[in-house]
Amino acid sequence: MSFNRAIPPKGGANFGNAFDLSTLKKPAATDAPIPGAVVTQENLVSDFVGKSKEKVVVLLCWSPRSTQSKEILEILGKLESADKGSWLLGTVDVDSQPQVAQALQVKAVPIAIAIVAEQLLPLFESVPPIDQVRLVINKLLELASQKGVGKAPEGPTEIPMEPEEQAAYAAMEKGDYKAAKIAYESWLKRKPNDQVATIGLAQVNLMLRIDGLDPELILKNAKDNDLTSQLMCADIEIASGNNQAAFDRLLRAIKRFEGADRDKAKSHLISLFNLVDPTDPRLIKARSELASLLF
Repeated sequence: MSFNRAIPPKGGANFGNAFDLSTLKKPAATDAPIPGAVVTQENLVSDFVGKSKEKVVVLLCWSPRSTQSKEILEILGKLESADKGSWLLGTVDVDSQPQVAQALQVKAVPIAIAIVAEQLLPLFESVPPIDQVRLVINKLLELASQKGVGKAPEGPTEIPMEPEEQAAYAAMEKGDYKAAKIAYESWLKRKPNDQVATIGLAQVNLMLRIDGLDPELILKNAKDNDLTSQLMCADIEIASGNNQAAFDRLLRAIKRFEGADRDKAKSHLISLFNLVDPTDPRLIKARSELASLLF
């Protein structure tokens, strides 16, 4: 039987928004039902690894001690229900199933891992917005279908747009980023911490920051010892799809600067992380490097 992990997590560092297992506090009691099928040491191979030859299996390693774990658990539960059996959700409570967590080399939660034809594929850490999780699941199902496992979804479940989101999209189509920003801020005022709105606002803020800039001139005249210059260059690079250059630039800045400037470079880098597909290997690598610098 093949049971290989494509990209094992490195060390015990706190990656992005994932929580190191050693830092979590005792959970509060809850009677809320847990979505998905419970994974144990006894049924891991028979009920999940074995079934991955027939359909995609997604394992969520989580802890009741982690608020983010509960958020992504709810998202995955909704998507599995919407997909009506296209894939199987398994939940690994790392507190009650430490042997399973050890077998999967879990160092932080939450983390989602797919199993396709008995092959393990890390999906994402922390809590991506539901539309990004939807995209990841759809891509995973398509990949599995190409390998002869299950079938790709006939039609992805549409997620209804919020009225403010519709207004923001309409404004951006006209190039009116200020109006789009107002729409996203209104959405966040109504639904604080909504992740889709948060990312939308971050995208609009990026467009406002680079609006009117001469990319070639900014990049040509960039100064290593000028943090503002480095932040502007990173914005231009991320907006043009050159994610690696933007990440590398800000990681160097974090090494170079100290105090408040270092914190500013770190915060800017984390804000740019939110604008990139959570499955992008460049993002995963940059998160790891940032964790190494900070811890």
